[in-house]
Amino acid sequence: MPHALIVHAHPEPQSFCTAQMKEAAQALEAQGYTVEVSDLYALGWHAELGRADFTHPLGGHFKPGPEQLRASQGGTFAPDVAAELEKLRRADLLVFSFPMWWFSLPAVLKGWVDRVFAMGVAYGGDVGTFEQGGFRGKRAVLLFTTGSLEEHFGPGSRDGEMDTILFHILHGMFWFCGMQALESVVSFAPTKGSAESRSGQLGAVQHAFSTLETRTVKFG
Repeated sequence: MPHALIVHAHPEPQSFCTAQMKEAAQALEAQGYTVEVSDLYALGWHAELGRADFTHPLGGHFKPGPEQLRASQGGTFAPDVAAELEKLRRADLLVFSFPMWWFSLPAVLKGWVDRVFAMGVAYGGDVGTFEQGGFRGKRAVLLFTTGSLEEHFGPGSRDGEMDTILFHILHGMFWFCGMQALESVVSFAPTKGSAESRSGQLGAVQHAFSTLETRTVKFG
């Protein structure tokens, strides 16, 4: 049975972003997935990579990458990082669920990447990158909301092309670590629409996660 990990990053449980995350989870379960959700705000996730990420003794000059590599070899990640790594190892599909802030991930979700996409596990050491990345064989997809209308994105448009905006995530995080990056699922400006339009957007999310097998692969 395939397993999905949804990493959710919205501070409001009653938000549209949270509602579409739940819609995606239900659609995946209907397709036969088991689904696990890491709600980063509910977990009180600490975003900053630092000395507290490790249980092994540290020297005076702290270098995060080598310490992650050491922890990957010795099993000395801090309990919160180790728990998320174990969730990710179980997952066939990784979903990032979030509101797009400043054309990127919220800080708490980027901090999850910094701490969990660890050297020696995701890449580095005896682990390669891209085709040889540590998470090869997994798929990943973004599920997010925007503040801008869809018409504001595209060639020559005010907010730019979505493929360009997402390149650092789809290519630089997912595919860099070996995951196949699928076309993102986007709800444009839900707060600017009506209740009826938001219902339609939730329906589109349900359809997207019910048909992942036919979704376009962007990288990988």
